[in-house]
Amino acid sequence: MSRGIVDCTDTMLDEALRDAFHAHHQSGHNSGVIHSGIYYTPGSLKAKLCVQGAALCYKYCDQKGIPYKQCGKLIVAVEHDEIPRLKALYERGLQNNVPGLKLIGAKEIQEKEPFCRGLMALDSPYTGIVDYKQVAQSFARDFQEAGGTILTDFEVTNMEMAKESSPESEDGLKYPVIVRNKKGEEVSCGHILTCAGLHSDRLSEISGCSPEPRIVPFRGDYLVLKPEKSYLVKGNIYPVPNPRFPFLGVHFTPRMDGSVWLGPNAVLACKREGYKLLDFSPADFLDAVTYRGLWKLVLRNMSYGLGELYRAFSLSAQVRQLQKFIPEVTTKDVLRGPSGVRAQALDSEGNLVDDFVFDGGAGAAGSRILHVRNAPSPAATSALAIAAAIADEAERRFQL
Repeated sequence: MSRGIVDCTDTMLDEALRDAFHAHHQSGHNSGVIHSGIYYTPGSLKAKLCVQGAALCYKYCDQKGIPYKQCGKLIVAVEHDEIPRLKALYERGLQNNVPGLKLIGAKEIQEKEPFCRGLMALDSPYTGIVDYKQVAQSFARDFQEAGGTILTDFEVTNMEMAKESSPESEDGLKYPVIVRNKKGEEVSCGHILTCAGLHSDRLSEISGCSPEPRIVPFRGDYLVLKPEKSYLVKGNIYPVPNPRFPFLGVHFTPRMDGSVWLGPNAVLACKREGYKLLDFSPADFLDAVTYRGLWKLVLRNMSYGLGELYRAFSLSAQVRQLQKFIPEVTTKDVLRGPSGVRAQALDSEGNLVDDFVFDGGAGAAGSRILHVRNAPSPAATSALAIAAAIADEAERRFQL
């Protein structure tokens, strides 16, 4: 199998591929951070893939001439009760072999980030930023150059074994799985590998897989510093994460174009590809709110969820969160910016799924299909390491 992309003798079908050339969805709406691997449980697959993926990402960008910046990151404790958690993060990062980590005090924080205030910080110089749109587009070119074909505007509606072919039909034996789109167009495949992000559960169900885990979309809204205020931030500034929640909290993120993003929050998206505050899809909304797993998650985190919803509509509430780190930021210094939608896999008990979930379905077609229903976050940083893990799984399942 062609490592890192897909077997080019097969066809890679993925609803998200209709935007592969432009990375219009998750890849084009994330923060652009190359994470170093601090947060994850030592020895876990997430930790291993993130550390490996960051190294591979930097190497790939060097090989392809894709610009990036190793601008570093400070994880800043602003309250005394955050310091033990910060020190625990430091120990975790060391166990994960994250390069260059050190704890610094208030004076050193201001030497690195003159406008940032904090009691203590974890300095991660290996953290960087990149334009993941450029990375995704480069992956697409690699795939094509290796002999692959990308079909855009090809929304899959069915996957099934071809009707019995005559013994003389070599193609029927070699490519026995038929994929159809809503226009009635067909592609014949030897094997199918799907990595459909926000639609991974729906694409899996088409081939007869279980409806769980369900994808529940969470939108993250960013603010943007006005250009004349971008001097306030040099590198990434993050809060000490609350271990009760899967999100890293509001942070300051410089971008490759020189802008600075602030945020994001995390609220239920009413549309799976809804990047605006009032975007709404009746089907997507009903899918989410009728799922008992979502209600179990909401009831366990009611106060947190209401706070995030309030901050989604209140600019001043978001700015107050940011002022804990850079007091000089005011509501006059920020504009509403872009949003991203996170494809959060959730089980029926309201548990967040944060590890690989592979599925194939049943029957003859199922033995030739591999659905990647969930891949460990941070998936953009870890993309090349995740690709190798998926290729290994495909080789094992398909006996290639």
